[in-house]
Amino acid sequence: MVQNLARRMRPRTIDEIIGQQHLVGEGKIIRRMVETGLLTSMILYGPPGIGKTSIASAIAGTMNAAFRVFNATTDTKKRLQEISAEAEFSGQLVLLLDEIHRLDKPKQDFLLPLLENGQIILIGATTENPYFSVVPAIRSRVQIFELKPLSPGDLQRAVNLSLQDKERGFDFEVQIDQDALSFLVHATNGDLRSTFNALELAVLSSLDHHVTLNDMENSLQRKAATFDKDGDAHYDILSALQKSIRGSDVNASLHYAARLIEGGDLPSLARRLMVMAYEDVGLANPDAAVHTMLALQACEKLGFPEARIPLANVVIDLALSPKSNAAYVAMDAALSDLGKYGNLPIPAHLQDGHYAGAKALGRSISYQYAHDFPNHWVDQQYLPELIKSADYFKPDEMGKYEKALNLRKKWIEEQKRDRKN
Repeated sequence: MVQNLARRMRPRTIDEIIGQQHLVGEGKIIRRMVETGLLTSMILYGPPGIGKTSIASAIAGTMNAAFRVFNATTDTKKRLQEISAEAEFSGQLVLLLDEIHRLDKPKQDFLLPLLENGQIILIGATTENPYFSVVPAIRSRVQIFELKPLSPGDLQRAVNLSLQDKERGFDFEVQIDQDALSFLVHATNGDLRSTFNALELAVLSSLDHHVTLNDMENSLQRKAATFDKDGDAHYDILSALQKSIRGSDVNASLHYAARLIEGGDLPSLARRLMVMAYEDVGLANPDAAVHTMLALQACEKLGFPEARIPLANVVIDLALSPKSNAAYVAMDAALSDLGKYGNLPIPAHLQDGHYAGAKALGRSISYQYAHDFPNHWVDQQYLPELIKSADYFKPDEMGKYEKALNLRKKWIEEQKRDRKN
């Protein structure tokens, strides 16, 4: 069976890995483990197509170790037993456990002793956050590393390698127009597997292996309307969308969202909408963030074209909601003080007092438990001494919720003034 381009171009050693330099670059943690031979089991998590399987196979290739793949959903416990038996004879064996978050209990129980004795080097792969989706028994036995979507530059380098490598890439000459190449590396959203798949389809279906922009649009089933040769137009539209929602222009918001939907870029659109729900709407309408999260989860399950329906609800909701940036402005002010003053001493009465000897150190002795006082509030110092008068949160009072927060803030400030007087 002829393997597809993505599989043929899979890196054979750690030096051939595209992207993820925060993990495999010179002096970085995974490279150090491989170079010293002190490899430990790990979980790699991140979006699809960004190198989880590639890193696992490259590690095995660099260390000349046996490499096996196990899918937690489709493979049986018997298959896991066969891999374990093979590991006893082959020496070091690297096992890629795909969809590790779906591993059932019988397989977990069989796997845990193998991790303990080092018989198998496990590399788990998942698109889910393992801190929430993987059982603690496995998490405690592995290192966890987050992978990032590849940059357009990374994707272009991978495409160029496939065009140059006559053994693993294309064994014939391929010509690809610059606008088609630029569209490919910007439209696949950092997913290298999707990039290779789209490239291969475009090449094999093009006339005389000359790939034009139209060929690439057909291959990706997307229009290049939201992308230019440098990728700037894409970010200009995202910027215009956010500024239109911030300015409460629902028609302009729908227009720019439609252009992004036409381009098929759900990840960028979803991320920007989630940011806006907190940055621009914020405390003026906290429910908008909840609605946005639920709608975007629906979008992930639906995919296009149906995803446009919950997206329309989100865009209209955010555009017409009252706006407040008071929360993130307050956080930026707090971060600014942190950068200016560093980690100031925490007041002694707020420090942990649950260990032996804490009282002798004067820790937590005079702390007053707020719930024991009227209105669940007591006047005591919480901020470090140097910034004890800092006032970061300046409510905008743009919605009922933020007005209620401001009423509480004003009441507390009045109580403090009364006690000083």
